[in-house]
Amino acid sequence: MKYSNHITLLLLVSIAILCLISFKANAEAFCPPGIPTTANDEEFELKPNGEVLHLASNLVFMRCSIGQTWDGAECLGDANTFTWKEALNTSIATEFAGQTSWRLPNIKELSVILERACVRPAINETIFPNTPSSDYWTNTPNIYNQGTAWSIAFSNASNSYTPIDRSMHIRLVRPNINVTE
Repeated sequence: MKYSNHITLLLLVSIAILCLISFKANAEAFCPPGIPTTANDEEFELKPNGEVLHLASNLVFMRCSIGQTWDGAECLGDANTFTWKEALNTSIATEFAGQTSWRLPNIKELSVILERACVRPAINETIFPNTPSSDYWTNTPNIYNQGTAWSIAFSNASNSYTPIDRSMHIRLVRPNINVTE
């Protein structure tokens, strides 16, 4: 009888964990009330081709992470992960929306799209739909440790230096070449 109770308990705990994981995977960002937002819709100009202009920085970001596909309304599929060197190489070899000037953003550039009032993910989901609540590479090396580079966690809007052989997501940026002076 004891053995049967342990199996039943183990089964119930397993089901509960699977339910929590399933709920978390499909959950929207948590944005506690009363905290001012930092990446409002008005700070961005949407482009019809899967790009978005961040007005204050004058940088154009891909709305989707590399590996996802823009379908005109949202990002579909799973975002790929890369080591830091792979991320750098992928960024300069990417052609998207007729542009070839894509690159990995530095830590300050990628920080401008963080939504610090939300977690999981810490990003404006209207502008950047289906962004994984995960870590993203920047092109900023850690000058004190050549084996690490700076990354940003889109789970909680934090940043840290990360071993360069770790695989993480990337979102690319390019200059707004349509600037008029």
